[in-house]
Amino acid sequence: MKGIIFSEFLDLVEEKFGLEMVDHIISSSDLESQGVYTAIGTYNFSEMLQLLQHLSKSTEISIDQLLLIYGEHFFRVIEDSYPGLLATYKDPIEMISSIENHIHVEVRKIYPDAELPTFDVLEKTENSVILIYKSSRAMHHFGLGLMNKTFEHFNATPTIVLEKIKEDGTEVRFIIKN
Repeated sequence: MKGIIFSEFLDLVEEKFGLEMVDHIISSSDLESQGVYTAIGTYNFSEMLQLLQHLSKSTEISIDQLLLIYGEHFFRVIEDSYPGLLATYKDPIEMISSIENHIHVEVRKIYPDAELPTFDVLEKTENSVILIYKSSRAMHHFGLGLMNKTFEHFNATPTIVLEKIKEDGTEVRFIIKN
């Protein structure tokens, strides 16, 4: 997993819960990196799981809810770092339906070894899209947070239904209507 995901996560934890919580979740975890991340580095996903688990335990917020909050936070990184990418889209359905064939292509140009989830478009209309998310990391709520902020960016209010295809969350259907 790319370091930017870790460093932004720790920024979120500091912003929402304070520097003491950052220190607590790092010191409570057995991290090969010692909790030091560079944006372009690559780190084991197990480190993110440990950080999330300790944050969830300390805050009594579910991991899914923490990932949702983090996805919404991470959208700001996209807005700040890649405004040109957002400007290429005229509406949220268009943007979300192009995750696999455009956005992830651009991400791989910056981070060639990034391990990204897949988003297969099953059905798309002008006002709706049905996607299948697949990832061994089961971070679908991170994706949901990004989608929420995508709609907010376009001043739109969506209806997003998340249905687990696999109980462990490694395969999820998103039914999205604008």
